Amino acid sequence: MSSARNFPVVVVTGLSGSGKSTALKVFEDLGFFCIDGLPAGMAAKIAELIFNQDSKYRGLVLGMDMRQMEFTDCWNAALEQLAEIGVSPQVIFLETKQTELVRRYATTRRLHPLESQSLGLEQALEKERGLLEPIRRNADLVLDTTQYSVHDLRRVIQEKWTAIKELGKGMRVHIITFGFKYGVPTEADFVFDLRFLPNPYFEKELRPLSGQDKAIQDYVLGSDVGAGFNKKFLEFILYMLPLYADEGRYRITLALGCTGGRHRSVSVAESVLATLREKGYAVTIEHRHMELG
Repeated sequence: MSSARNFPVVVVTGLSGSGKSTALKVFEDLGFFCIDGLPAGMAAKIAELIFNQDSKYRGLVLGMDMRQMEFTDCWNAALEQLAEIGVSPQVIFLETKQTELVRRYATTRRLHPLESQSLGLEQALEKERGLLEPIRRNADLVLDTTQYSVHDLRRVIQEKWTAIKELGKGMRVHIITFGFKYGVPTEADFVFDLRFLPNPYFEKELRPLSGQDKAIQDYVLGSDVGAGFNKKFLEFILYMLPLYADEGRYRITLALGCTGGRHRSVSVAESVLATLREKGYAVTIEHRHMELG
């Protein structure tokens, strides 16, 4: 018989057209029992049903969104019902830029769940974004799928699952490194420009390496400027996070950028990652452009 303790429950939600069906297929391939389009009010009943029988599955994944018109109204009650049976679901929120969502709907020729004679597609998308913002704000992981192909989304979810499943209560921190020449992550709560740090790109022997290599970290953070900044930056992050936690924030996304997203941002991000894990924070990291920079 399964139990809430060893049988994780994941909720995949987000904007219509952002890739939730693909995400569910990924979890299905990973050995999870997946249900799409589930009314929020049924989540606890389904979880309890699974718990009360022997199961070969690794966990339960529920796809919930605005196809169920009372989804947002029932969300908090569903979380309370899950808590009563010992379940704290991990929530993955998928989103996409407006222009890309419009393109996807034009390609598939499907109607948006909120679209009607009085509400066009773009207005429906904006309304949905507003309705889902409270859920997005407290999600364990927010993924912007604007530039993802089906294969990209599959790869990212597979790579992140190990980190996602370890997220617990308390403040959760997601770190993104990126290259400014490829675009700033729209899901970031804070964006830090690190282009003032020493740049290994101009050193021929260092250019092929990344900020995950010690030689790059020594070059960037071993300089007077790098060492001084890193010390103050870590102090700032450690000072800031408890203040946000006191205000009821459960998730913070930090975006660290340099020109290409390969050297300086990755070096600092790896330092932040190690420090936060040492302090007991649940942290995930995504090097979005490291292989492109």
